[in-house]
Amino acid sequence: MAKGRPKKNIDLELVEKLAQIQCTQEEIAEVLGVHRSTLLRNQDFCDTYKKGIEAGKRSLRRMQWKKASEGSTTMQIWLGKQYLGQSDQADIRQEGVTVLINDNIPDKED
Repeated sequence: MAKGRPKKNIDLELVEKLAQIQCTQEEIAEVLGVHRSTLLRNQDFCDTYKKGIEAGKRSLRRMQWKKASEGSTTMQIWLGKQYLGQSDQADIRQEGVTVLINDNIPDKED
């Protein structure tokens, strides 16, 4: 006869849905009523969690690109910074001196 606690069934469908919205392993463990270490010993959980996290990232990326393609200037600027190395700084070189211009510098108060 086996001793110890009964084996806890892990709802992998719920795990995947929670991972898609980027819940942490600790948060998922709390929802499932188990300790995180219990989840990490379960290979099905680990595989499902990774699958859900990646699906959530793809979904978010898809929504961002959709917004940008629909004309959201804010999203276009953000994606340009992330993927094209663009920034709010201008690098002006004149007579051997480099001047950085940053439009995020607050105005001086008088």
